[in-house]
Amino acid sequence: MSSENNHISFEDTATAFSWKTDKELIKAKWLFTLISKPKMVAVGAFFAGLVLKLKLPLAGLVKATIFNHFCGGESLEESRKVIRLLGGYGIVTMLDHAIEGKKSDKQFDKTTAEILKIIEFTRQNEQVPVVTLKVTGIGRFELLEKQSQGGQLKEKQARAYQRIVDRLDKICASAGERGISVYIDAEESWIQEAIDDMTEKMMVKYNRERVVVFNTLQLYRHDRLAILEKMYQNSLSDQYYLGIKLVRGAYMDKERERAREMGYPSPIQPDKAATDRDFNKAIDFCLDHLDRIRFCAATHNEASCKHLAEAIEKRNIDKQDDRIIFSQLYGMSDHISFNLAKLGYNVGKYLPYGPVREVIPYLVRRAEENTSIAGQMGRELNLLKQELTRRNL
Repeated sequence: MSSENNHISFEDTATAFSWKTDKELIKAKWLFTLISKPKMVAVGAFFAGLVLKLKLPLAGLVKATIFNHFCGGESLEESRKVIRLLGGYGIVTMLDHAIEGKKSDKQFDKTTAEILKIIEFTRQNEQVPVVTLKVTGIGRFELLEKQSQGGQLKEKQARAYQRIVDRLDKICASAGERGISVYIDAEESWIQEAIDDMTEKMMVKYNRERVVVFNTLQLYRHDRLAILEKMYQNSLSDQYYLGIKLVRGAYMDKERERAREMGYPSPIQPDKAATDRDFNKAIDFCLDHLDRIRFCAATHNEASCKHLAEAIEKRNIDKQDDRIIFSQLYGMSDHISFNLAKLGYNVGKYLPYGPVREVIPYLVRRAEENTSIAGQMGRELNLLKQELTRRNL
């Protein structure tokens, strides 16, 4: 760490957990002890599957433990308390209706209606400047896959695909009218081309005056840095502003396994160092073109957060410049979020919500992803232990 940036420290657990009661800290320590063990996560995923399949009455137990730690509530109204709490520490909320795995138009329309409801909800909640979504939440995976691979859609499929575009358009139009932003998540590589194409069309339409629509780049893919540069050139040609969310990625094991099974080169970087390098290069690229780009550094990586904070200071950019925001998941990396917010940087927490039973697939996926990230759970657990020791608990 450079001497210029010594004041940026993520070791201050008093700040990181100032919003947690003693009881909440003890519970968090117990929870992270469990999910730091891959075998326990595998067993938990199995039982979560049983709960869903057999409709076992265990929603109360799930809600009192893992759900309450990682989610805002079962509804928008329930989430108000968390939104208000985060806002008191200078942290905005990025709301996500975390329902996954739906397949029918009726369900997709229901999800679209809920996202529109979030946008309306932001009228009374200035602490919610962003709504997030997965395109697979509003349309069939198989259609996105066929479109991404250049397959010819039959007439019925083409109509269904247009309904996905129409749902997304309705959401982006509503967000644009309300003055908030839409973060469109990245997904598996074999459906990403359709998502990129759809998102770019929305940017052309809605990012003329300001950035409403953001696309997401997963930098654990070795081609994304080049894609960022291409997106920027497209934005210049078509005269719109570019919204970018930078993440490392969430489907690494699945991506490598599919590439191996189907015999094509893996889209994933050769190693973590390459991912880290490209992520920081993407930060620098966005900073170099701030006149046309607004971006979110959505990462739990301390080095990348320090890299961006240091770059903001070196370039004499105002910490409150709304073209730049840091983001972490609710329930994780509070040592990053709360310390950056205390120093005056723009920080958001990604806050999922939804009925417990319907959010279980999301929670299982998050737990599995986090145990696959080397050192992530151990780091969380150590920080909790440090704070408990500081409080003499």
